[in-house]
Amino acid sequence: MPVIRFEMADSAERTQIGEGLVRFAVRTSRLETGTGGGKYFLNHEDGCGVDGRMIRPGEPFYFDTETGEILCDSHGEQRRNESAG
Repeated sequence: MPVIRFEMADSAERTQIGEGLVRFAVRTSRLETGTGGGKYFLNHEDGCGVDGRMIRPGEPFYFDTETGEILCDSHGEQRRNESAG
């Protein structure tokens, strides 16, 4: 399963996603719906899965679709390189 990079978080709590990512978000219990401003959101209010650092609006972050972890930019890049190599 891929580690997906998001260019920019919408807020510290959630980022809007398209239908193609809904099944990954559901499987990892990160899907949020019924919020104004969009239909589907990836919840990341718990911060980076490695060190707990909050993802700030406008910052890039990663979503590990296998583990469900949200990762900050540096930890996500490490995870992506590990899974590729």
